[in-house]
Amino acid sequence: MSKAIVIEEFGGPEVLQWRDVTVPDPPAGEVRVEHQAVGLNFIDTYQRSGLYPLELPSGLGLEAAGVVAAIGPGVSGFQVGDRVAYTSMPPGAYAQERNYPADRLVPLPDEVDEQVAAASMLKGLTAWYLLKRSYPVQPGDTVLLYAAAGGVGVLAAQWAAELGARVIGVVGSQPKAELALRRGCSAIVMADDPNFVATVRDLTEGEGVAAVYDSVGRDTFIQSLDCLRPHGTMVSFGNASGPVEPVAPLELSKRGSLFLTRPVLFDFIATPQMLRAAASDLFAVLTGGVLDIEVGQSWPLANVAAAHRALEARRTQGATLLLP
Repeated sequence: MSKAIVIEEFGGPEVLQWRDVTVPDPPAGEVRVEHQAVGLNFIDTYQRSGLYPLELPSGLGLEAAGVVAAIGPGVSGFQVGDRVAYTSMPPGAYAQERNYPADRLVPLPDEVDEQVAAASMLKGLTAWYLLKRSYPVQPGDTVLLYAAAGGVGVLAAQWAAELGARVIGVVGSQPKAELALRRGCSAIVMADDPNFVATVRDLTEGEGVAAVYDSVGRDTFIQSLDCLRPHGTMVSFGNASGPVEPVAPLELSKRGSLFLTRPVLFDFIATPQMLRAAASDLFAVLTGGVLDIEVGQSWPLANVAAAHRALEARRTQGATLLLP
């Protein structure tokens, strides 16, 4: 008998149940993966709360790394014992083991261990699509990055700096400011700065930034627009404070003909070929020393409710791992 987290209703961390589950032989096209490490992400809290509804009962979690334990009919390219990682639907990574579609797995390079992979697959590929697809940063750009000391933030800041951008990070505390400055940010704005927009404008000599990468959502959307230069790009990619209220397109025109996008990772890795290409880019910067993975904290998977509470209370730094 194996163990996994199951939810039967939407709500707070208290709905997360640690249960015995039966994992059958993998069906056609799937393999059984024994998890060595599981990644915690804000999207998990959205799915748990019902902001992003799931069909219940459901597992939870979209990111993990481990070892192939069994192979279903029709699967080629993997052998028992292979080290693999994934980040994609369907949820269910909060488990000691699970069956998973083989075409959504990526093999791990020898230089990338399972904990690094579980800390970087979803967050690293999010940084990849932000910087390479949503607004492709150019050398000399200045960009504004929210949650710069968080799991995505520390990777995106390092990667953007490597691409030649100047990163202004937004953080909520002095310890997080110090971490962000060590991980690629050139300047910091505190999240509760009463003159937030003016501070950003001062840091850009009045011009504004080329792009804002905003994972906060409702509470910061308008101030983020106000930080952009003419023709700048607003990348709204999270809802930590709640979903953004409807906005009139006129708000973009009166601030200098801005661009607005609301991207989702899974649209950029929708096919096996797209996933492998994106993972190849990520592993190249991981093994090349561009990204320093910051695992700030870990919890036993059975105690994932405490991890959710810490994440939602902004008490985490860097990536969070759940250990089966």
